[in-house]
Order: sequence, then C-alpha cells, then structure tokens
Amino acid sequence: MEEILLDILDALRRGERSDDEELFSCVIGNPRRRSELSAQPPAKRKVLAYYLHVRESDPQRWASWGIDSETEKRLLQALQVKRRRTASGVATITVITKPWKCSSACLYCPNDVRMPKSYLSDEPACQRAERNYFDPYLQVASRLRALTQMGHVTDKVELIVLGGTWSDYPRAYQIWFATELFRALSDGAAAVAAGVQKRRQRYKDAGLSNNREELAARVSARQAEIDRGALTYNQAIEQLYLNDAIWRGISAEQTATIDGLVRQQVRNETAARRVVGLVVETRPDAITVTSLTMLRRLGCTKVQMGIQSLDPVVLRQNERAVTVDKIREAFELLRVFGFKTHVHFMLNLLGATPAADKRDYARLCTDPAFLPDEVKLYPCSLVAGTGLCACYGEGTWRPYSEEELLEVLAADTLATPPYARISRMIRDISAHDIVAGNKKANLRQLVERRIEQTGASIAEIRSREIAADAVDLESLRLESVPYATTVTDEYFLQWVTPEDRIAGFLRLSLPEAVYVSSRQSGLPVGPGEAMIREVHVYGKVAALDEAGGNAQHLGLGRRLIEAACQIARDRGYTALNVISSVGTREYYRNLGFRDQDLYQQLPLQ
Repeated sequence: MEEILLDILDALRRGERSDDEELFSCVIGNPRRRSELSAQPPAKRKVLAYYLHVRESDPQRWASWGIDSETEKRLLQALQVKRRRTASGVATITVITKPWKCSSACLYCPNDVRMPKSYLSDEPACQRAERNYFDPYLQVASRLRALTQMGHVTDKVELIVLGGTWSDYPRAYQIWFATELFRALSDGAAAVAAGVQKRRQRYKDAGLSNNREELAARVSARQAEIDRGALTYNQAIEQLYLNDAIWRGISAEQTATIDGLVRQQVRNETAARRVVGLVVETRPDAITVTSLTMLRRLGCTKVQMGIQSLDPVVLRQNERAVTVDKIREAFELLRVFGFKTHVHFMLNLLGATPAADKRDYARLCTDPAFLPDEVKLYPCSLVAGTGLCACYGEGTWRPYSEEELLEVLAADTLATPPYARISRMIRDISAHDIVAGNKKANLRQLVERRIEQTGASIAEIRSREIAADAVDLESLRLESVPYATTVTDEYFLQWVTPEDRIAGFLRLSLPEAVYVSSRQSGLPVGPGEAMIREVHVYGKVAALDEAGGNAQHLGLGRRLIEAACQIARDRGYTALNVISSVGTREYYRNLGFRDQDLYQQLPLQ
C-alpha cells in the first residue's frame, strides 16, 4: 500500500497530469505496478484510509514522505471518493430523529414502526440512525468519519434533520437534539472518540439493541397488525416506545436547556467544523410565529415542508389535513422570518392525473403565494401497509407508466424558475419496499436525457451549478432575477459564467411594510428591515480560511452582499438582516453585521 501511495506522490510532484483525479487510475494501471499487485487492486478508499491512519498514528513515517500542504491537497483530491458529496460547497450530514407519534395520517405514508413516520428502515440514513440508537451525536460522528475516509473536507457542514414533523416532538427533546448536533461538530477528534464510546456503552447498559435482526423481531407482531389494518402507527409507537421501560428511561435523559444549547452554539462559532446550515422537516399546519421563533433559537436556517399538492380535492382524497390557505400562510411566515423554503411535491397521488399534475406544479412555480427556493419533486410509490394499498387493489389508483412519469417530470423541470433548485426526483426507498411505482434510481438522468433530446434548456439551479469546476473570475457576470411574492419583493442575485452556469448566489427579501406592521407583535423583524435569506458560493469545499481553485474564498460572497446592500438601500430600507447560521456568524461580523437576537443586522444609513 505504501508503494502505491509513494508512486502517486511521485506523479503529483512531477506534474505529469493536470487532472489529479486520474492519478490513481494511472498508477494502478501502470504495467509494472499491475504485475506487483494481486488480481484485485486496492480501492481508493483503502489507500486513503491507509494514508490517514499513518498521518494520525505514525507521524515519523508520515514526515518521511515529505508532504507539504499543497501536495496533500492534491493527494486527497486524487483519492477522493464520490466527489459530488461536497461539490456544492458544503459537506451535508443527514440525521434522523427517533420513532415518535405523528399528528397526521396520510393515505400514502409508510408506517414502519422502527422509524419516524414516513421513513423506512432500509433507507441509508435510517440504517445509520438505527445503528447509532437515533442519537444525534453518534450519527454525526459516524458520518464525519465516513466523509473523512472518502477524502472530503468537513470544515463546513449543513445538518439536515429528518423524521416527519419536527414540532410533534417534545420541546426538551428538540433542544437536546440540536445541542448534541452542535456538540458533535465542536468537539475535537479525541473528545468525539471518547464521547462515542461513552454513549454507545450507555445505550448498551440501558438494554437497547442496535442489531437490525433483533429490532425487526421486536416489532414484527405490531408491524403485522399495522399492515392488516388492526393497529394504527401511533398506537404501535405508544406500545413499543412510549410505554416501554427502556425507552422511557432513555427519553428521560434526552433533555436540555436553551442555555446549554447556546453554549454549544458559541463553541461552534470558531470550531474547526462549523454548522453553516441547519434544516428541519415539518408540515405547513405546524408553522406558526411561535414555532418559527423556536427554530431560530435552535439555529435553523432552512425548513423542509411537505406540501405534496395544491389541489384541495387531491389533498382531501389523500387525507392531508391541511388547506391551501394554510400552505399560503406558511410560505408567508417562512419568507418574512428569512428561512429558505424547501418543499416536498408529489406526483401521481390518489385523484391526480398527468395533466393535472403539470398544472399543479406550474402553479407552485408561478403563483406569488408560493414560489419555493428548493423542491423535492418525486412520484408517489406504493408501500405495503399504507392506506393506498386498498385503492390500488380496488383499481382507484394506479402508478403512472414510465412514459407518463417522464413526460410530467420533464414538463415540471422546464417550468422550474432559475431561482429554484430541484434537489431530488426520487426517495431513498429500496426497490423491494416498493409494491408499485417507479423503481429506477436514475430517474433524474432519464428526465434530463428526454429534455436534452428536445433541445430545451433547463433553468433550475442544480442543472446549472458549477460543482467543483474551476472559475475564471474575469468571465463571471452578476445578474439580478427579481420576482414578487404576496408579502415580499425578492431578488435572486447570481454569479454566472458565459455558459450560464452558477458560481454563487444570494437571496434577498424586501418585506412589505403593511404585512410587517400588521403582525408586528409576533414577527422578529420590523418595518424597513430587509433580509438576506441565503448566500451560497459553489465549488468543492475549501478548508476554512484557505483559498482554493474553485469559487469559494474568492470574494464572490462578499460582493453579492454588497450588491444586496445597495438594492435594499435604493429601495429605502434602513437595515439589512441576515438569517446567519451559527458557523457563519464570525464571517458576517467581519463584514460589519451586529448580533441582534435571532438575526445579525447591518445598518444601511
């Protein structure tokens, strides 16, 4: 292994290839090296793991290799696995909350009692959560270790908290969960290792298993009752968790105070690994001034919201206990609070048709009451144990054909405006869990191929982002895409290349004075205050305070903020708020923003 590593280092120093990513294949494919290797050459992951192990445990040997910071950077790029994981500029870590009762009961929603509502135990993030006892600290530590072993920089982390409806959980649990997320990222390597060992032992001592077979056996009887309609998901959760002595004992320890949370947030402001985004998942009817104020206390910056449809008939047929008026109100509150809006929208629900689905999505993207920043756009899948199974058996619901599905998704993709991002087109549901519906993991590629064949161009963000590509600063131009919502004027400022690819962007909201004044008693912002809802610069994650060959750390973010200040000032606004994440507070302080309770603020006069 060491000889392979030294060969790669020699090639790097000779500068034989401009593409560092090709070096590994080049060395492995060398005839001389191939003759010395076994039939199965080592994978990148193993070579990288060997390098990281030596660097940590054998500093003398590591020093003998003579690796400076620039060579190490190129070496890690050559050995990096799954580049896309951090190509958007941030390392993303998804964590799952523990199984809990849900205040809704949608017709199509999975009822796996090993998981929080709507999630299935075979989904990758769910498997990781179960192995880690649903403990947030352990889940973060596990993911950090995996990303590091794949060669990714984890200095800037976006935390995505999934698990159905966040506000259904007790407030003390919410505070504890967020506190432990920040603690895991702020602790150094030695503290994390000790913390992981201590926590795992505590769960074992309490009698909680993390063995998949044992957990499946424990819930099998209740799961069978749910699947045949003899028991509800919430009833099973009460029996298996809320009334279980082991789980009650563990839950009693899962509590924290706001003061404790704030201490961990302050630690994270200058930690080696900082939280640059915190996302939670909820429903429109759970969004209130009180709940959003609490989310800001926790450090949240983006809200995932299950909308599924804007058709009231479809919502009722699928037992979605929410009205379109409530969805509209949720959008208004989220926007004025400064949150990024990430909505879930489903095709092929009971009562929908391909033509109606296209009209429904077009409304989402054109009606000023909605206009999300990000969308998970995916088809409904039939999962065993859901209410939709009876409809499938009766013939009142059927999955769209592949042709119908591609047609709808292609139309929806083209209808998505340039300030919105389609983050996903499928859920991580295993094919064997899908009774009927799409099972193709490459659905998005099929949609993009269809659009490409028509010659049409896609405007949505994900298709235009530069990912980890290098940036020619001289060729970039700053564009402003203005649009209006029911309560704000929005400006989407973007750095674009001559090919119209995005190197960075900023979302600026100018709230209407009438709306703010009418709800002044409840809103955390006042009249005359503009809001930056997001600043994002693309490129592979560059370590904090280091410059890279991509768009990060080239001043693009600062210049976007300067442009936003000028727009807000010209429109008569007297202050500019930013919904900063905990890990970006120092960045904004250095630009003159002052800490103001839930936000940071820059005077404009």
